[in-house]
Amino acid sequence: MSANANQRSRVLDYMGTRGGITQIDALKDIGVMRLASRISELKKRGWHIGWEWQKGRNRYGEKYQVKRYFLEDSDG
Repeated sequence: MSANANQRSRVLDYMGTRGGITQIDALKDIGVMRLASRISELKKRGWHIGWEWQKGRNRYGEKYQVKRYFLEDSDG
């Protein structure tokens, strides 16, 4: 299995067990540096993946937004 395939598998597992994933989660928790690329590959393989903006504050108290990807219900 290729490195990208392994990363796609980890991303799917993470979204399935935790309900979603951000770039911060991907890098910190599963070692995926290019989350958007893995999401794009998964979509091309037929996975229904949505996203929403997640707001937060960094260690300096500054506001930020990051995309949170999640598995959508394929029925609707």
